[in-house]
Amino acid sequence: MIKYDLRCEQGHAFESWFQSSSAYDSQRKRKLIGCPSCGSMKVEKAIMAPRLTGTKKRGRVEAPGETATVDAPTPSLVMTQELELRAKLKELRDHVVKNADNVGERFPNEARKMHYGDIEHRPIYGEASADEAKSLIDEGIEVMPLPTLPEDRN
Repeated sequence: MIKYDLRCEQGHAFESWFQSSSAYDSQRKRKLIGCPSCGSMKVEKAIMAPRLTGTKKRGRVEAPGETATVDAPTPSLVMTQELELRAKLKELRDHVVKNADNVGERFPNEARKMHYGDIEHRPIYGEASADEAKSLIDEGIEVMPLPTLPEDRN
């Protein structure tokens, strides 16, 4: 993956990720890259400074009585969209947890009982192996995994 700083004909700056430089060229030729601010399809690569990393922190020496300021990084469009997606997935997960019964490891059996009419339907969630989930789907029982977010694993 490669990240390019881009600029539209109106001067709006933004960044985007591409599989390769040829993928960028191909998408640009087909007019698939548009400015998120104004929608212009006339987009060019902006001059990019190389990203250098080192072990020493460098900074400007302040004059007496002057304080240094640090600008907060501007979130990229991709980063913003990822944060929004994570928030929506968390909202979905929280809704299920709040409104359904956690049946734990009994999930496959409980889902089957409801599907075949042995017990009353109700919202449930729990645990099932990949093989158990596949078996349920093969039987025509609708199941869906709950989204797991990175912070859930910590």
